[in-house]
Amino acid sequence: MKDRTENEFTVELLCGLLMSILAGFMISALLAVMVMFLPGLARTAEAADIVDRDMLRKNEVTRGSVLLQTESKGLYRMAPLVKTDVHMRVNGMLVRTRVVQRFKNPGQEWQEGIYVFPLPDKAAVDHLRMHIGDRVINGVIKQRQEAKKIYHRAKQAGQKASLIEQERANIFTTSIANIGPGETVSIEIEYQQTLKLDKEHFRLRFPLVVAPRYIPGTVPNVEEQVQGFSGSGWARNTNQVLDASRITPPVISPGHGPLNPVTLRVDLNAGFQIDKIQSSYHRISQEVQSATSMTLTLADKQVVADRDFELVWKPKSGHVPRAALFSERKGQHNYLMLMLMPPDKQQIAQQVLDREIIYVIDTSGSMGGASIRQARRALQYAIRELKPTDYFNVIQFNSKTSRLYQQSVPADQVHMDEALDYVRSLQASGGTEMASALHAALELASDNETGRLRQVVFLTDGSIGNEEALFSIIKDKLGDSRLFTVGIGSAPNSHFMHKAAQFGRGTYTYIGKIQEVDEKMSALFRKIQMPVLSDLKVEWPEHTEVEMWPARLPDLYAGEPIILSARLSAQQGTVRLSGKRSQQRWQTDVTLDTEQQSSGVAVLWAREKIADLMDRLRDGSSVDVIKKGVTDLALEHHLVSRYTSLVAVDETPVRSISEKLVTKAVKVSLPAGWQHNKVFSNLPQTAAGSYRDLILGMLLTLLGCLLSVYFHRKNTHAA
Repeated sequence: MKDRTENEFTVELLCGLLMSILAGFMISALLAVMVMFLPGLARTAEAADIVDRDMLRKNEVTRGSVLLQTESKGLYRMAPLVKTDVHMRVNGMLVRTRVVQRFKNPGQEWQEGIYVFPLPDKAAVDHLRMHIGDRVINGVIKQRQEAKKIYHRAKQAGQKASLIEQERANIFTTSIANIGPGETVSIEIEYQQTLKLDKEHFRLRFPLVVAPRYIPGTVPNVEEQVQGFSGSGWARNTNQVLDASRITPPVISPGHGPLNPVTLRVDLNAGFQIDKIQSSYHRISQEVQSATSMTLTLADKQVVADRDFELVWKPKSGHVPRAALFSERKGQHNYLMLMLMPPDKQQIAQQVLDREIIYVIDTSGSMGGASIRQARRALQYAIRELKPTDYFNVIQFNSKTSRLYQQSVPADQVHMDEALDYVRSLQASGGTEMASALHAALELASDNETGRLRQVVFLTDGSIGNEEALFSIIKDKLGDSRLFTVGIGSAPNSHFMHKAAQFGRGTYTYIGKIQEVDEKMSALFRKIQMPVLSDLKVEWPEHTEVEMWPARLPDLYAGEPIILSARLSAQQGTVRLSGKRSQQRWQTDVTLDTEQQSSGVAVLWAREKIADLMDRLRDGSSVDVIKKGVTDLALEHHLVSRYTSLVAVDETPVRSISEKLVTKAVKVSLPAGWQHNKVFSNLPQTAAGSYRDLILGMLLTLLGCLLSVYFHRKNTHAA
């Protein structure tokens, strides 16, 4: 009887173990299915592939394509392709740009394409049109959540729909649903912006690629990931970057070749005779229309979207505008944009200032290749330009932050030689933990009680996702210091660079290739010797109601104009601008009376006010109050913002609900000069972690089942 009981127990135990194993694998399979079919959680940073089922073999592909690997070995499907046409029309200081994105579905199933793309950080996006054959569907502005609901209802109903959302001031997402097999659908976006004028040079930039960004913070548990993952990027949302999955588009792996081409045309009406014009990073063709206007196109017809486009032109001597006024009447309001050049630096009494300069250089993995060479050369130039009366220090950061000296040291030959040797040895690797570097630089500057002018020069590509946290550090820690940002590489994060310099009461300089280093750094050092104008004030005509942005004018440096936007109850009389130049008062008057109207001035004013409202969030303003203010303003002026989106829907269904719709993200190129292995080996937030979590969960689930059965059977046997 005893042997028989033991045999029965053995059989029962084996059956229990078998059932436990089966249960464990069923639970594990369920978790795996959840991860594989929820967008984004089945990606790795290096491949950045979306798992789907439209399959073909590599030898079946007869043209350049992005192939996404499927769950079946040796089988792939083609990702959606995007061709972008850019047409920019320049009139004086105002630029109107039309961007046409042509989505091509190369597969055999219905697709939804998701494309994350950059625009200038001050772009006022106000129009969306969806072109389907000869038909055009105009987009309407809605609150962001309402626009999403409209889009998703149309997607599920088999209707063509498009949605434009703002992720950052310079990052947008186009979603387009129900693209048929082999079909092309065009999405047209329009925006307004102003030119940058710096030292008699006008600069027009168009960003062409969203660079991979370092995503700091911790990832929530699997349950929270499943609920919160809403993007198509390679990164998962973290406690520091809540929308990481929406700002990290998948990247084309090395070897796939150029894709997603761009054509570009600029119709330039400068308003003055042009001395010289050049494209900084692309070859161009010119067709001269007159002494003040011309048409420019890319010499190569189309280019790879892997570096920013920049056009620079200079007026002929004596034709540099000293002031410009643009106005627009809309509804009951008058809107204007005023540009005024400050006095030349030569007109200001010079004085030698005692300064402490802290150089901060980014040595993270994204700076690998050409970027670190540009940064090293720029920093070496800066060190050589130090004056004997200056003090200085050097801070480098990647995953960690380190100082060359514990405290700033005199700029004598011994210290400068040590610093130059130190800079020459710097290499790019690791993550981009910028917060600790900002803390170190600004705290080091605040330690100085000698009365020196404290300046921080920050060299980086700005490839981070936690901009808001960094802006808060600058505002909290800046004190009496000034922060100057130097953008490095082919596609720096211009939004971070501009805003960091704005909050730091400094300026932003961009270096896109090593040949520009000496010229750009020389210009920067001429600027930072001292502001040309400080304590700027604006006096408007009496009895005129005015809303002006920026509400507080910054210090101005050599070659920089005063640019302000305003909404007035009446446009008449004179506005007076005043300030201090080398402790002397300066002022000038500008008449507001003009009949000339310029389209787009109202949306530029609204864009500036929205930016100011968003800045107030960092000062502790109520989120609900700011959200309502931004939403009301954006709806009134038909603008895309953080809280509003443009949506267009074709009412006629084109896809049967029974036919499958596959969602896929459009891949982007790495910025030119970036090294794929260095970038992705140091980006922490990839989907690989989700697989480790699942495997661990599978093992723990299985172990728990086994132990449960074992102890249950043991207790039963003992009884």
